[in-house]
Amino acid sequence: MIPLIVAGLFMHGAVAQTTAAGNKVSLPPSAELLYHINAKQRGIAVDGDATVRWMHEGKKFAVSSEVRAMVIGKILESRSEGLVDTDGLLPETFTEKRLRKEKITTSFDREAGLIRFSKSQDTQPIVGGEQDRTSAVWQLVSIARGANAKVKPGTEWRFPVAGQSDAEPWIFKVVTQEKISTQAGDLNTVHISRAPRPDSRDQQLDIWLAPAMEWYPVRLRFSDDNGDFIDQTLKKINRSAS
Repeated sequence: MIPLIVAGLFMHGAVAQTTAAGNKVSLPPSAELLYHINAKQRGIAVDGDATVRWMHEGKKFAVSSEVRAMVIGKILESRSEGLVDTDGLLPETFTEKRLRKEKITTSFDREAGLIRFSKSQDTQPIVGGEQDRTSAVWQLVSIARGANAKVKPGTEWRFPVAGQSDAEPWIFKVVTQEKISTQAGDLNTVHISRAPRPDSRDQQLDIWLAPAMEWYPVRLRFSDDNGDFIDQTLKKINRSAS
């Protein structure tokens, strides 16, 4: 399973930019997000917690996450870090460690113009706009935050996302506006979904962004085709001025 993302707790002013594709990008302030986890792993229902830290400082970003389930312990940790330009996030390194599996690393070698994978000898060319599975959520947040009132049901964004051994285009589509209940209160959200290709066994990803809370992801659900899932819902957001 793939949950969220993390880094420092330093709050900076949001950066509003215009991408080459015409999308306005607005990075949210740095923050630590705490979530409650409701999951099913290998058919077993579990509860737990996740911590996601997002940091944007100057021309750099970092985002990491740690997910723990009762009895099982740490089931996932991931980290993405890199640079920021006018198109948003430019990841350089992505690492992920899942329960009972080896740590994997995806590197974006921009000098050579290639994405490299620790799990495979194959490479993928960098053509522009590539994200990893962690930075993709925060690139989406930044694009939606920049679009603001223009985010309507049916709106779509597409960009390539690198996984453990390859990269493929992800399409994020706005589903609807919903009010959801969280430990931080009832929140008005925009529900965005990414469905895998019909011929893929990849996860479906559903994200609920809260416009009144800097467009932070206040709920995420990662669903596998075998019925397993991780559903993380916001408990608290910590922010502090630098």
